[in-house]
Order: sequence, then structure tokens, then C-alpha cells
Amino acid sequence: MIRMKRCKLIWMVLAFLSMAGLPAGDLLAQDAQQEDAAAKQDKIKSLEILYISKELDLTPEEAQKFWPVYNKYSKEVNQLITERRKKAKELKNVPRTDAVAEEAMDKELGYERKMLDIRTRYKQEFMKVLPARKVSNLYRAEREFRGMMIRQLKERKDNRMMRRHK
Repeated sequence: MIRMKRCKLIWMVLAFLSMAGLPAGDLLAQDAQQEDAAAKQDKIKSLEILYISKELDLTPEEAQKFWPVYNKYSKEVNQLITERRKKAKELKNVPRTDAVAEEAMDKELGYERKMLDIRTRYKQEFMKVLPARKVSNLYRAEREFRGMMIRQLKERKDNRMMRRHK
């Protein structure tokens, strides 16, 4: 029964993502593209909330306590990811010497250390508002959702490539 609900939810999320994909035409202005990107991010965030809510099966009391903590956690994680991408972009055009490569590895390890610190700190915060099994399910649900998103994006990219080569 639970497996059937999960499959149904996954198909619902995938169907919604397929419908939400608004192709940006070449003639769209940059503002329109940014608005489109923001709208897509909002839809993805909504889907993530829906998916996590279903997977954790939160009571109303748990949800009231959980979501503010999760929003803070999510904000910190996203800031760290943004910082990482920015630094990676800066290093992209720098010639790859051994010193640059070593610096890049150190920065990547520092990023992973910071991410682990955030997750460890928030594990304690989540444990204050949810039972351990639901906190464990949270991390699993996040991984599953990211995996679904990556697969969906890859499928779209592959489909666009196939249409171009026809």
C-alpha cells in the first residue's frame, strides 16, 4: 500500500514536472527568462515540499514545528551551494596548474566539510521536533527528490538533443 502511494506520488511529481517545463524561446528578453526561471524554481520548491510532506507523513503539530526549521536548513544549504558554484565558476577560466588543482581540491573538501557541519547541526534541530525515523526519512526523501529531478532534467536534455538531430 505504501509502495503504491509512493509510486503514485512519483508519477504525479514527474507528470507535473513535464507539464511545468516551459521552453524559453530565443526571442524572450532576459527579464522574462529570469521570471520563467524563478517560476520554475518556485514550482520545484513546491514539489519538494509536497514530496517531503508525503514521505514524512507529518502530523499538523509536527509540520508546524518542522517547516520553519527546514526552511532555515534549506536556506543555509542553498547559500553554500551558491557559494560553491560561484567559486567553481571563478576557477573555470584559470589555467590548471598543480597549485590551482590543489587549491580547488582543498576548496571542495572545505565545501563538503561545511555541508556536513550544516547537516549535523540541523539533525539535532530536526530531532527536537520529529522522531528519529522521520528525520532519517527526511534525508532519504531529499536524496530521492534530487534524483528524480536530475533524471527529469536529463530526460528533457536528451529529448531536446534528439529533436535537434532529426
